[in-house]
Amino acid sequence: MDQWEREDTTTYKVVINHEEQYSIWPADRENPLGWSDVGKTGDKQECLDYIEEVWTDMRPLSLRKKMEEMAKQQAEKEES
Repeated sequence: MDQWEREDTTTYKVVINHEEQYSIWPADRENPLGWSDVGKTGDKQECLDYIEEVWTDMRPLSLRKKMEEMAKQQAEKEES
């Protein structure tokens, strides 16, 4: 049995970056630079299920803000 066939007993935590993108990370390790704890820990599937529930818009925060700004500008043009 190789390492990929063994049961994963790692406890993970959900982390988020400044662009509001989510990932999982081993709970006993220091977060990668630029990532913060969300407060959710568990096995791999629990953490992935949590991310699926809360990360409903996959676009990075900067893109969402830019698209909102462009939509607002377009709406203002159409009102003129």
